[in-house]
Parts: sequence; structure tokens; C-alpha cells
Amino acid sequence: MNEKGINIEVYGADVICASCVNAPSSKDTYEWLEAAISRKYPGQPFRIDYIDIEQPIEDPVRADIAARIKDDEFFYPLVMIGGEVVGEGYIQLKPVFRELEKHGFTVEA
Repeated sequence: MNEKGINIEVYGADVICASCVNAPSSKDTYEWLEAAISRKYPGQPFRIDYIDIEQPIEDPVRADIAARIKDDEFFYPLVMIGGEVVGEGYIQLKPVFRELEKHGFTVEA
């Protein structure tokens, strides 16, 4: 992990994914992840960005991922850490935490 921390990206849209009935919205997932990560890994730097796939996206990498979601290659919300997909659709914390720990995050005793 670098001094600036790790970048977490949550891709989603205002409309809940048709395959994700009863799952939280993408924006709710983003807020929930931000709070859960901050609680589990206090003081460890990370940045979490919400990318709305229905809005214009200037970054070509993010635009490509959004297009792939729209083409049904991925479900949303889609969570990426360090460029790796760690969850899509109904997001669970364990895979997210596992990936963060691969990047040097540690649980304080």
C-alpha cells in the first residue's frame, strides 16, 4: 500500500440492478462500504469513489468498465480495488476486506 492509500471504486446507477432484488442500492452500498472500511481499518488511508454508470465518464478506463456493466458483462454495484473486481451485485464484506488486507491493510488489536 502506498502512502496515499488504496483506491476503491463502486460503480452503479440510481436504478437497482434487476438481478439484485432486495439488495441495497449502489449509492447505499458505497456509503455502507466506506463506513465499514473506516471502522475496521481506522487511520489507514483509502479513497472510495462512486461512479454513476448513467452519467458521462471522462476517464477512459472507468468509461470502459461502465460500458461493460451496461452490456451485462457485470452486475452492479460493482466494487473494484486496485483494478481488481472484488464484488458485483450483492456485495459482501469478507471479499472486500480480504482484498484490502492483500494491499497491506491490517486490523488494529
